[in-house]
Amino acid sequence: MYSFSPKLKSTSIILLVVGLVLFAVGFFMNKGISTEKIEHMMEALHASGHNAPTHSSEMTGPQDHQAHLEHATLQVHNQPLASIHFVAVFFFGVSCCVLFFYCIQHAAHAGWPIIITRVMEAIASYIPWGGAILIIIMILNITHNGHLFHWMDPELTDPESGHFDVILFEKKRFLNIPFYAIRTIIYVVGASFFAWKLKAMSKKVDETKSRLDYQFLYRWAVGYIAFFGFASAAWAWDWLMSIDPHWYSTMYIWYSMVSCLSSGIAVIILLSVFLKKNGFLPQFNDNHLHDLGVFLFATSMLWTYTWFAQFMLYWYANVPEEVNYFFGRFEHYSSTFLPMLIVNFLLPLLVLVSSSIKRNYKVVTVMAIVVILGHILDYFNMVMPGTVGPYWNTPEVLLLVLGSILFVAGLFMLTVLSALTKLKLIPTGNPYLHESEIYEYPF
Repeated sequence: MYSFSPKLKSTSIILLVVGLVLFAVGFFMNKGISTEKIEHMMEALHASGHNAPTHSSEMTGPQDHQAHLEHATLQVHNQPLASIHFVAVFFFGVSCCVLFFYCIQHAAHAGWPIIITRVMEAIASYIPWGGAILIIIMILNITHNGHLFHWMDPELTDPESGHFDVILFEKKRFLNIPFYAIRTIIYVVGASFFAWKLKAMSKKVDETKSRLDYQFLYRWAVGYIAFFGFASAAWAWDWLMSIDPHWYSTMYIWYSMVSCLSSGIAVIILLSVFLKKNGFLPQFNDNHLHDLGVFLFATSMLWTYTWFAQFMLYWYANVPEEVNYFFGRFEHYSSTFLPMLIVNFLLPLLVLVSSSIKRNYKVVTVMAIVVILGHILDYFNMVMPGTVGPYWNTPEVLLLVLGSILFVAGLFMLTVLSALTKLKLIPTGNPYLHESEIYEYPF
């Protein structure tokens, strides 16, 4: 059994508390920004010649000074909610993707990863906690205490309003507040249920060692794969792509999901190596690390393919209503948008392409940390341009983003390691355990 050391528990609590404090400081700094200061920020931005829109709403409706000021005010005051939103969606997605990876192994009757079964179950234990944060964010948005989603403004779908938007009116059957709230609850409750059920079935297999119970575990794993396939696509639309409801991409659901899947495999690597080095999981060996390294490399390349395919299609089509999504990021987020390709593509390609290096614990662990940080940056680039726009390079945003990351990372660490203490690390009832113990990569 794993024992959660007091020192590590204190570290996770300190991260959580420090994150809350930094977020609170950034929140009050943001609330102290006056209309006059926002107007100065807007005028300075326009004077510099950087006028590329980061959201389709900037190209519709009135285009006078007052309208621009109202839009800039919403963007500036979106900073706190946008900061916690992208981090919350990312970590929830990571946990759900780890459970998806877990279920794929069961559905394929794969023998090699049985040693790390409990690692994946512990990571999936974060799902209800991460989901609770997202439900709180959802409530803030639907009660109009947050303005991350432009389409929630009732004036935009009212034909009698001067701000009427025909595109949003046509999408109203899907993008409406009650249906959005219901879908969010379905995602969170559904994923939480499967995380609980799969852990319960896995524990039962250990107790009974029954092939029939293992068959039920297999069936529930297939059920989650089907649920995840639909839910991950829909929450990418709801929580991320609908931030700019005029813009859409057929590659987006794969792009956002693979970002979390790559990060999820990186988290599995970190936790497995940590348990190995501290003597809790001696059965984990170079061969298991190698296969996880293969998946880390493969998902990094798959993420690059989806990112490039999405970008290439829009660049090739050159439709003005669509390219503003990228043009605004090139102009206002030049220091984060393209440079993330270095950590998410170039470094994994150069470092992990070698088969032998995938057995090096230090190198693979460092690359796992790099990949996680790179995809946090990726989600930052997904959310912030459409919510905060060009008003992100400020001290309060730094505090808000850093606070959000530390808070959620601390909660994630506390939840996952606490769950691990309640699990038997070796799934002795699994019929493929022996295969995993003697597994050796043949090349």
